[in-house]
Amino acid sequence: MIDVETGLPTPPAEAAVRLISCYQRLAEQGEHLLQGLLAGGGPRQWQHWPIDDAIDESSGYQWFYHSHAPEDRQEANTAEHGHFHLFARTSACRALPPHLRRADRLRPLAGYDASASTRHLLCVSLDAKGLPIEFFTVNSWVTGDAMLDAEATWWLLDHLRLATGHPEIDTLLECAVSLCAPQVRALLIARDEVLLRTVPVDGGIFADRSLEVLSSQSIGIDQILASVLAQAPSPG
Repeated sequence: MIDVETGLPTPPAEAAVRLISCYQRLAEQGEHLLQGLLAGGGPRQWQHWPIDDAIDESSGYQWFYHSHAPEDRQEANTAEHGHFHLFARTSACRALPPHLRRADRLRPLAGYDASASTRHLLCVSLDAKGLPIEFFTVNSWVTGDAMLDAEATWWLLDHLRLATGHPEIDTLLECAVSLCAPQVRALLIARDEVLLRTVPVDGGIFADRSLEVLSSQSIGIDQILASVLAQAPSPG
């Protein structure tokens, strides 16, 4: 997550304070993180929220939230209420440094779609309380767009800025990525390793329906917040 004033990555301690403040405001107002997004109701399985995605035209990032049927959830993730899919649009990808805009190492695998208008970056699962519980990555057929390699994907996540009109959710996504940077980077590397060691099927590896979730990492956000704040320098 980039500080809009300095152009530098936001320190984890600042992200921690910002995320805690966000949830504190919601608690004081008696609101759930997803209350505004879901119009006070519950998610309908597979429906995008918002229907046309939440898009920041300025930064070039977008996301949507949805929920799978309970029987479709992985056994290890039965606590999931739903998850966000986070994307970078073509305009955001133009900001990539030149060495990351070159043909990436995934392109030799059949099925890479350089014409796709978005690059899928990451999924963030929430529990019923609206707290993040897991990160995971998916194959390209799941979202119908394309992906960049781990290094380029992380660069885009590290420069994530969101102003989609859903400030609490934007805060969650920005801060979760910043707070869990080591976990997210490892997750992306693991994703690439799965793709690179898999023998492509007809139609290419990115269309292989046997490969859906490529990597996943459970997170304990309370422990992460406590650890980050404990390591933060004291004021003054």
